[in-house]
Amino acid sequence: MNRPTEPNAVPDLPVGALRSFRRLTSRRGRDLADRFLVEGRQAVREALRMPGVVQEVVVDDPVRHEDLLAHHEGPLWRAGEAQMRQLSDTVTPQGIVAVCKRLDHELADLGDARLVVICAQVRDPGNAGTVIRCADAFGADGVILTSGSVEIHNPKTVRSTVGSLFHLPIVTGIGLAEAVAHVRAMGLQVLAADGGGDELDLLAAAGELSGPTAWIMGNEAWGLPAEDAELADRVVAVPMWGSAESLNLSSAAAICLYQTASAQRRGEQRSTQQ
Repeated sequence: MNRPTEPNAVPDLPVGALRSFRRLTSRRGRDLADRFLVEGRQAVREALRMPGVVQEVVVDDPVRHEDLLAHHEGPLWRAGEAQMRQLSDTVTPQGIVAVCKRLDHELADLGDARLVVICAQVRDPGNAGTVIRCADAFGADGVILTSGSVEIHNPKTVRSTVGSLFHLPIVTGIGLAEAVAHVRAMGLQVLAADGGGDELDLLAAAGELSGPTAWIMGNEAWGLPAEDAELADRVVAVPMWGSAESLNLSSAAAICLYQTASAQRRGEQRSTQQ
């Protein structure tokens, strides 16, 4: 086991290991290895809190990251700036990359969820990652990325979650109909967020949000097709009073999740007081 005591005590990253890790920047490489890369101090910190997830760590300066490395018991390597750039897709690498075991969750991992987000063919990695981060921030119990959505281990998706990837189950590769059927069987109402929703708006639906709820969020480009919207119990629009034509997907998700989480907590407080 390599320990981050003195900089010279940490071995340089071997050429063979660098090649192996570089393959993880492609989806094919990740699929073959069942591993993926996590870059940045916050994301690596959260990964290290999950036992058995982080397998190896590469740093530019062991001393600078010693607080994190104290929680890592696997192989540790030191890399130069040029090597770190080969493992990063950012303009300015943060100097720490973890090689992690692939995360796989099933619908059963949602447990007794009360708030779930279903991303229907969301393909932008930044949007998907931000939705996951918002779900984590507002206390959702899980996220489902349906078939056709961006890969969860995509470096941009991972980076956009800022560590939230490791806080809640994220189920992937499930058809929308199957996902809806599962959460409905769990007792959740299913609401579809759609800018053209004419059934009711989010404010009018406030009284209905205190119960267990799953939100369907559509694709960034074409939204939610009519046949997908029909799977939901209600179609809800986020009211806008300004001149913007529409909201970004992740912004709409944040608003819907915040409203729902707030309503659920108010309901829990009333139940406690009675």
